[in-house]
Amino acid sequence: MSNSKLKKQILCALFAALTAIFSQILIPLPFTPVPINLATLAIFLSTTLLGTYYGTLSQILYLLLGLVGLPVFAHFSGGASIVLGPTGGYLIGYVLIALVSGLLIELSQKQGYAFLTLPVALAAGMLFCYLPGTLWFMYVTHTKLLPALSLCVFPFLLGDALKIITATILTKKLKKHIS
Repeated sequence: MSNSKLKKQILCALFAALTAIFSQILIPLPFTPVPINLATLAIFLSTTLLGTYYGTLSQILYLLLGLVGLPVFAHFSGGASIVLGPTGGYLIGYVLIALVSGLLIELSQKQGYAFLTLPVALAAGMLFCYLPGTLWFMYVTHTKLLPALSLCVFPFLLGDALKIITATILTKKLKKHIS
């Protein structure tokens, strides 16, 4: 195994751990089971710093660790019941953020687009978290679309935009140290 591949695998595990840690930095909201947390910042960074494959793999690892019961999800929770619960679709969406954002970043790099495409790719990836998360929330809680969006998306838009900006800035500063 090459040193480069081993380094990527170690970074993949570290970003899965960072996602678990950032999931605990949260602000519960009294009107929704979905807390504000920093997990998406870790996902954005795993994607922008490790690329599509290892960024996505780090989030699959995070999800699998939680599925087997390790307390990596928000509120130090874990287990299949969390993934099958009202917020489970967002956990699946974490993998989609990494995959979609990573693919868009790779595409934009091949096309020679500017650095500003990073926030656009991350925002697009976030949509792929909101979509399954909100649909699953609606299914589990029997909530209609507008109330579900009011509980699970609208309160998080500003915070997610700030995390996208932060990830874009941090990526520019950290990329040379990770590569």
